[in-house]
Amino acid sequence: MISSTAWVSRGLPARNPTKYALDPNEMQRLSKLAGVQFDEAKAQLESARIRLAGDVDVEEEEEEEAEEREWSDEDDEDDEDEGKGARKIKMQEDQQATKTEAEAEADPNDLSRYNLDTYGEDDEDEDGMAGGNGNGNGNSNIFSNIKGLQYHRNNDQDPYITLRGASDLEEEEAAEREELQVLKEDNMIVSCKTEDEISMLEVHIYNHHARDFFVHHDLLLPAFPLALQWLDFNPAGVVGASSGSGSVGAKGNFVAVATMDPTIEIWNLDVVDGLFPNAILGNQEAVKAMDMPAGTGKKKRRMPAPRIPNDAYHVDAVLGLSWNTHARNLLASCSADSTVKLWDLTRAPSGATDFDSPGGTTALRSFSHHTDKVQSVAWDTSGSSIGAVPNPAVLLSGSYDKTLRVFDTRTPEKGLIANVHEDVECLTWDPWNANRFIASFEDGLVKAYDVRSLPSAPSSSPPSNPKSKSSATKQQHVTQALFTLAAHDGACTSVSFSKDVKGCFVTGGTDKLAKVWNATYEEDDAAGAQGRAPNKRPKEIALVASRDLDAGKIFSTSLSPDDPLVLSVGGSAGKLRLWDLSSNAGVRKTFAKSLHELRSARPDMTPDADASASADEEAASVLGLSDGDEESDEDEEAVREPVEEDDAMRE
Repeated sequence: MISSTAWVSRGLPARNPTKYALDPNEMQRLSKLAGVQFDEAKAQLESARIRLAGDVDVEEEEEEEAEEREWSDEDDEDDEDEGKGARKIKMQEDQQATKTEAEAEADPNDLSRYNLDTYGEDDEDEDGMAGGNGNGNGNSNIFSNIKGLQYHRNNDQDPYITLRGASDLEEEEAAEREELQVLKEDNMIVSCKTEDEISMLEVHIYNHHARDFFVHHDLLLPAFPLALQWLDFNPAGVVGASSGSGSVGAKGNFVAVATMDPTIEIWNLDVVDGLFPNAILGNQEAVKAMDMPAGTGKKKRRMPAPRIPNDAYHVDAVLGLSWNTHARNLLASCSADSTVKLWDLTRAPSGATDFDSPGGTTALRSFSHHTDKVQSVAWDTSGSSIGAVPNPAVLLSGSYDKTLRVFDTRTPEKGLIANVHEDVECLTWDPWNANRFIASFEDGLVKAYDVRSLPSAPSSSPPSNPKSKSSATKQQHVTQALFTLAAHDGACTSVSFSKDVKGCFVTGGTDKLAKVWNATYEEDDAAGAQGRAPNKRPKEIALVASRDLDAGKIFSTSLSPDDPLVLSVGGSAGKLRLWDLSSNAGVRKTFAKSLHELRSARPDMTPDADASASADEEAASVLGLSDGDEESDEDEEAVREPVEEDDAMRE
């Protein structure tokens, strides 16, 4: 399955990614950090190299050793008797042959002297020539070793040439560099994939103009991945880490990975075949030390004691990540331990200068506003597409305690709260409306909120046991939303806004459908959007297109940062799908004005909105679909959905 995806804009990845260098210092670092002893593996690797260099056939060698042991077990006396018997038989055969030759010479019609019965056999004579008769004068076959004269296209195919020249090695290295090269027209797409209990990061290359889509390289993960966040900040890592991106804070190509472990790993996407992340946020060893029996009784000894959250690191699975694009060194995370934590990527981890104490980085701040698992977190980016300046210190979080929190990380006690009806699945800010955000829920509903209309959060401290839900939370009235949209039959797991096409957003759900929506307002100008009243609802929300992309239950949807109508979808089927929305007639018709303006400003990004796509082009609009997959019937025309009022939710 694919649990999360992330795009990397064109021009940001390194043109020539570097290969991971496993030098002695890096070997020592990995041995300490991962707790793996490499001596035995190193000896086995060296033995394998020697065998390959000498072209040793292991099976033949074992057979020869077995035969030698078998012969050595026999007595010397038996060997001597057997040798005498063999010599006696040889003498008798020679005498019989001499007698036969004498008789043949006496009879001119006897042809036995020519050995016609054994003419076709390729027995070797005493001189080692094939086809001989044992005395060196046999009918030798001069073509018996013709395989040794075989012509090969290059020296690599010739088994007798084991040493290659410098030119061959240079050609091989050049071909490898060309294969790994990332062009300036290429996008990277990173996906979290788990198959047969093996989790990995798959880094794909997508070229929109050439329609190229393939896996560039992958990186193994230690646990099931839950969330991804791309960032360009080179973190402070442990000593000896092969970041390949210069000093701390330098711009690069990195991805933060949240897993079922209580730590966050940051990997360099410009390093191929990496074995260990560049930085680890949290302390896995300290969390393992918390795993104690719940009691001394027979049943309690089998049950682990609950892990107590702290301010330094997470103690349970990390469920969500968000990178602050304004303060590039800040990364926010949320966890199943009910806390939200803020990480400073310039902080060196504890033990960063000592191989024997490879501790992780501790959190800069910790927030305990929620009383249950925190599913999603997002920094304020509202109104970014219309020129609004969001507050870079404001953070949004959603929890299974059925609350949404908006707070300033500098003064977290003065936050805002929204009580919701169901568990939160996804949170995202609206780039076309300042101060507004969207939340999706487990029952398939999507709701919009304006932070200016939210009430202040109570200043009371959270309960001592964060896993218990207070009765006050249960009795809270559900906060009225700007609008409520019934988007999916199952859980709505993902919401993604287009930052270039006004009003366009995409949802994905466990009903296996990806849906494209259009939200329109009476004010079309940017000033109206920024000055929009807190309770101003959209005029209408239209379902533009819906499609089953053969991705299974959808867990992640994301629009390309460079081609605004290219959608990536990942789900339970474990297949990363790309859907070019511009090939859909309903999408072109609905967003014709926005696409025309966008194409005028950037003609290399978006196809002509008035162009009609043929049936073949529309069938090929999804990369990765097998032949015979059909589009949904809802793809043809936009279906108008009324905006639901929140009267049913109002008490």
